[in-house]
Amino acid sequence: MQLPPRRPLRPLEGFQGSLAQRVYASLREAILSMSFRPGDILRKPEICEQLGVSRSPVSEAVARLAVEHLVRIVPQAGTYVARFSMEEIREGAFLREALELAAVEKVAQGVTEDQLVQLRRNLRLQRALIEDMDFAGFYQTDAAMHELILSFTGFRRVAALADTSWVHVNRARQLILPAPGRVEDTLTEHLAILAAIEARDPQAAREATRLHLGKLIGFLEPLALSRPDLFEPD
Repeated sequence: MQLPPRRPLRPLEGFQGSLAQRVYASLREAILSMSFRPGDILRKPEICEQLGVSRSPVSEAVARLAVEHLVRIVPQAGTYVARFSMEEIREGAFLREALELAAVEKVAQGVTEDQLVQLRRNLRLQRALIEDMDFAGFYQTDAAMHELILSFTGFRRVAALADTSWVHVNRARQLILPAPGRVEDTLTEHLAILAAIEARDPQAAREATRLHLGKLIGFLEPLALSRPDLFEPD
């Protein structure tokens, strides 16, 4: 297993909201993309220097990340990027699957031509990113496809609920997408979901989505054994 490459924090100009919200978004992105690795020490002076901010918005952002269990604050010891927890990953995968299976079933029943155009365009981009070996871009486009399906339900809170439940799974996914053949298999699974939606077959869409989402835990459980440095003990 090869970890994704480290990248510097994205400048705050790329985010919206208050200063603390933008610092939070930049740090969260770095953690979810594995630019900041599980167990890394978060040094606030270095973060302040990189982002060009004072200590206060960084402290506020770190406290918010701690609530999400993405950061661990250990008194008298330091602040660390949280290691993966298979318990949280399994729970998140369970919740996300329940939401997404219901969503794709509803979407397959009433999908519009415009919505199909958006899904097809997304999958063409996924294929191009695989050809370019741009795994980070593929990861983002993959997430965007799932967000499209959730948004097509017409329910405003579904995407936010799915994102909250999926946050730890999302981070862990970074460990398997660079694996040989995994991105190609992921695209094949996505194409099967699209084909079922195009056929307006709710049951087929549900089964294709279940198959796709169910693959993840099977890949991650062996990693928890082979890379205990990245995972909390069960």
